[in-house]
Formats: sequence, structure tokens, C-alpha cells
Amino acid sequence: MLGWAIAATLGLVIAEVFGGILGRSVALLNDAVHNLSDVPALGISYLAMRWAQRPADSEKTYGYHRAGTLAAFTNAFVLVLLSLWLGYEAFQRFRAPVAVVESWMMWTSVAALAVNGGITLALVRGRGDLNLRSILVHNFGDALSNIAIIAGALIIHATGDSWIDPLLGLAIGLLVLWSSIGILRESSHILLEGRPLDLRVEDVARAILTVEGVQEVHDVHLWSLGGGHHALSLHARIPDMHLDGCERLLVSIQRVAAKEFGVEHTTVQLERAGLPSKSGYVMPEPAKK
Repeated sequence: MLGWAIAATLGLVIAEVFGGILGRSVALLNDAVHNLSDVPALGISYLAMRWAQRPADSEKTYGYHRAGTLAAFTNAFVLVLLSLWLGYEAFQRFRAPVAVVESWMMWTSVAALAVNGGITLALVRGRGDLNLRSILVHNFGDALSNIAIIAGALIIHATGDSWIDPLLGLAIGLLVLWSSIGILRESSHILLEGRPLDLRVEDVARAILTVEGVQEVHDVHLWSLGGGHHALSLHARIPDMHLDGCERLLVSIQRVAAKEFGVEHTTVQLERAGLPSKSGYVMPEPAKK
């Protein structure tokens, strides 16, 4: 799917460059540059999807789940820089307006809308993946910019106001900036080993305290590996018991983490109850059974 998207985007870039030059449209040229940025973005995402499927090894002991997150961060960072450049180019055109050929703007954008709309629809099913969502948002923004250019070409044809073209270029830049910041924030959160946004450390700790035999939970660390995979580590204080009892308790803790919070990898350090606390996060009151 991404391979076909790359080929279609390259063809679209060539068409928009010719259309922008012949039509003297900065909005169309800016959109061509914008679409050109899709090519490395799609390529990085394709490689990241392949890498994310690789199993863990002696070097990447948690696997390659964050390959997609790294791709999303890279794409978003490039788009932020690109949006600033688009805004500068639009501002320069405000200072020195140029008459545009609206027919080239309109028909080239119609073709671009067909391509970007098709790619967007094809990626909708994968919107839960951050990597694919970065591409989805990117192409959805492209489709909206195509619609705006078509509308702008009609307005220019009716009124002759050339300032509409740089205004559209500025709007496209702002749209790209807005759509990229959210993905940049979320992907950097995962790369910095932040907790999954839909989970709370307090909720996880209190759920672990419901396991029979667990008297206290501390040093709770919860983070995302990317691609919907989460990991958890914690210390649990328990009364003296046989090793068999410890193993059953460990299984119970892992089951609670997996069933209630979707955590696939849980590491637990068991400690004897009653020792002084040296933790960063303590749940001193066991949950009521």
C-alpha cells in the first residue's frame, strides 16, 4: 500500500511543479514541495513498519516497536520546518504579488485531490498506529489544501484578486504546522519513555494492591514501547511465604496488568513486608479486599 502511495505522490509532485510554473501559483508550488516531503515520509514509514515486525534480539531486547514512533517524530519535525518555510514564501508573495493562471491551479489541484484523497482513504484503517496516523494526517492535510486551492482558483477567476494565492499558501503552512505539532508531542513522549497516555500510574498501583498477598507497591514505572505495546516494572512487598506462593503471586500480578491495562511485559521485584521505604512512589495502604 505504501509503495503505491510513494509512486502516486511522485507523479503528483511532478504535475504540481509544472502546474505551478505554468500557472505562476505560489500556492501550487508550495503544495508541490509539501507533497514532495511525503515521499521520504512514506519511505521512512514503510521501513519502520517492516522493522517494527522484527522480533527482539540481543541488542534490541524490547524489539523494534519504536521504529514507527521514530519515523513519526522525524516526519513531524520535517513538516514543522517545512511549514515555517511555506509561511515565509507566502509572506514574500504578499509583498510582491504575481498574476496567476487560475485554470492551471484548479485542474492540477483536482488531480492532486484525487491522489491525496485516495491515499487518505486507504490509510484510514491504520489510524490507530502513530506512524500510519502521521502519514494519514499528512495526506488529509494535503487533500484539504487541494480543496482550498481549487476554491481559491475560482475566487481569483471571479474577482482577479491575486493576493488569494499567497493567502492560501500561508493557510497551508499553518495547517501543516498545526497537524504536525500533536504528532511531534506524542511521539517525543514515547521516545522519552513517558507513560501511555490512556493509563495512570495510580490506577495500576491500586489494581496491583488488589492481588491477594500484596501489602504495598512502590517504584512503579510504566512506559510505552510504541505501537500499542506497554511495559511495567514495580516493587511489591509481601509477607514471608514459600517460593511456590511467590510464583503464584507473580503470575497474578502479571495477569492483572495484562487484563486490565494491556501491559505485555511486567517485571516485579518482591520484597519482604515491613522494611523501611526507600521508594519514589508508595502506596502505603493496601486496597480493601
